[in-house]
Amino acid sequence: MKILVTNDDGIYSPGIACLARIAARFGEVRVVAPDVEQSSMGHAITASRPLFYKKSPINFGNIEAYRVNGTPADCVALGSHLSSTDVVLSGINMGSNLGNSMWHSGTLAGAKQAVLLGMKGIALSTPAGKAEPDFNTLEPFVEKTLSLLLENPNLSLVNVNFPPNPVGIKWTRQAVQQYDGKIVPGTDPMGRKHYWFTVVPLEAAEEGTDRWAIDNGWVSITPLRLDLTNEQELMKVLQKTPTT
Repeated sequence: MKILVTNDDGIYSPGIACLARIAARFGEVRVVAPDVEQSSMGHAITASRPLFYKKSPINFGNIEAYRVNGTPADCVALGSHLSSTDVVLSGINMGSNLGNSMWHSGTLAGAKQAVLLGMKGIALSTPAGKAEPDFNTLEPFVEKTLSLLLENPNLSLVNVNFPPNPVGIKWTRQAVQQYDGKIVPGTDPMGRKHYWFTVVPLEAAEEGTDRWAIDNGWVSITPLRLDLTNEQELMKVLQKTPTT
């Protein structure tokens, strides 16, 4: 199995080093990641300038690793062009990608780009606060999750989140009731107004959702799809629309 590992935190992130090391137990790994942090870039692609790749300044051991002057989606497109790829692993992101935050996640975009190009895509994230995540604690759960997902041919796009101290694994659905994005105004030292787009705490999530799983110490595995069609609304419209 040929595995491409990317992220949106950049080539220097300890999360991608951890993921690449574990992924090497399942196949031939190549790392292609942004040269600078690209968090919350969503599925942006670079079309107005050329892309370049260079050898990684970070030693990944026996794993080939490259940095790209582009987004996570760029890295997947370029990485799969340079070498045949069966599956793309994106992460491990320093910060959760749960509920409605999936819409602007650069980490998830790497996995989505893989599916668009005909490969399996798996995004992996974990909460990050003032202290760095304990990847040694997460490692056995990352390995178990990859073993579960890589051997399942029916899952093409999956979003995975790891709590700091997992107690087990749950299959979940996306929490869509609330959104944690908020604009917070402020003033810089010169007295000029500025604004931060930040996150705010949310109320408890519904049981069975990805946010609920993480809040209760479970690894959350959420199967996704690229088709955004609202099938219920489509059926209502078709039933009301006269045949032409």
